[in-house]
Amino acid sequence: MEILDGTKRKDPLQKHDPIFHRDFSKKYPVIDYGKGVYLFDTDSKKYLDASSGAVAANLGHGIEAIADAMAEQAKKAAFVHTLRFETQVQYELAREISDMAPDPLRYVYFTSGGSEANESALKLARQYHRDRGNKEKYLNIGRWQSYHGNTMGSLSVGGDVKRRQPYTPSLIKTDHVYSPYCHRCPYHQNEEHCGRSEQLHCVGELERLIIETGPEFISSFICEPIVGSQQGAVVPPEDYLKQVRALCDRYDILMIVDEVMTGFGRTGTHFAIEQFGAIPDILTFGKGVSGGYAPLAGMIVSEHVVESLKRNGQGKFIHGFTFSGHPVSVAAGLAAVRYYKDQRVLDNCRKQGEYLVQALQVLQARHRSIGQIRGRGLLVGFELMKDRDQDVFYPPEYGASELLNQQAMKLGAIFYPGAGTIDGKQGDHLLIGPPLTITSDEMNEVIHILDLALTEFEQLDQV
Repeated sequence: MEILDGTKRKDPLQKHDPIFHRDFSKKYPVIDYGKGVYLFDTDSKKYLDASSGAVAANLGHGIEAIADAMAEQAKKAAFVHTLRFETQVQYELAREISDMAPDPLRYVYFTSGGSEANESALKLARQYHRDRGNKEKYLNIGRWQSYHGNTMGSLSVGGDVKRRQPYTPSLIKTDHVYSPYCHRCPYHQNEEHCGRSEQLHCVGELERLIIETGPEFISSFICEPIVGSQQGAVVPPEDYLKQVRALCDRYDILMIVDEVMTGFGRTGTHFAIEQFGAIPDILTFGKGVSGGYAPLAGMIVSEHVVESLKRNGQGKFIHGFTFSGHPVSVAAGLAAVRYYKDQRVLDNCRKQGEYLVQALQVLQARHRSIGQIRGRGLLVGFELMKDRDQDVFYPPEYGASELLNQQAMKLGAIFYPGAGTIDGKQGDHLLIGPPLTITSDEMNEVIHILDLALTEFEQLDQV
């Protein structure tokens, strides 16, 4: 088929894959529908979603009450520009979230995703200091082996080495310290001795960085309360976040806690920070707020930050997104939050989380590849070892966690593989984070499939 200049026109009947895939080397199953903790592809294969997608589908699939709420809102008003208008559903969800959060976190700002939420928090921290006359406070401190999103600002404060490296020339100047991975302390400290010290060594290193950089230049410190995808549910020492909070107060630095993954019941409480006795100035959330039914995230801001904005910034946050407070997404969030309460989802999360850890300990006795098990609620991970007794990880090029997950997918379950646990390159882990509505029978299925997958994975290593 030719046009007048002799060039060929594509046959409209010729098949063409128009999707810009995340990885063009892979062939992805096409999901037809989901029900509860299961996904079904177009070949009728069933997968138990043991990672809630990207630890986002907290309530599972096919909840009609959430879908109906979205449809009803779409019929009423599908889009409202929040520069000009607001909606009743926005007020209702903001009130629900504000009531969940510890005081004085009271004001809720909505975005579409966690990257946007963290980007918003960094910009708000900068404006807060600027409006108060501290114009040189612009630097942020993050942690290595953390993840805060893929926008340039959130990527800059994050510590995901593999995601950062291709964009290094474009990243915003950010300082980093190590997170408190006590089992493999990057500062080579003895966990028991360090825990008895007046100040944890990793917190001391943060203070040293603050002093050397100059606190007059530092705007914020951002961290995950429990490290999620980058280290596989590493829990900090009990006093870590309290000590960080004290440092931020001492040096007039805003403390930002990223609960995009840990929020909305994932660790057994509304927010993981409740378990550590420290309140940040800004808390970011996402994923579970809508149970994955619609793109929704945001930040909860402390009263003193908002009062400063009103007093020193003419009440205006110089920032915004087209889809902030999108009514249909917010309606999904409101229905999801009510479902959490009505179905007592957090109680089930705690119960199933305890059972999961106990079951993993049983598997650990049978499988040499299961190293340290850690986590809270239904955010649980374990180190994937080549030789646990000799404390040897698989080499990075082996792709151990991805191979294990591939074995599990063949058997009908999906987990969340992670690599670069130690330093961005060395170390593998597997994260387990099924929907918080999972039943005991379904949890047994998770354990059974993982057991089989580990057996096959370990046999591969012997070939």
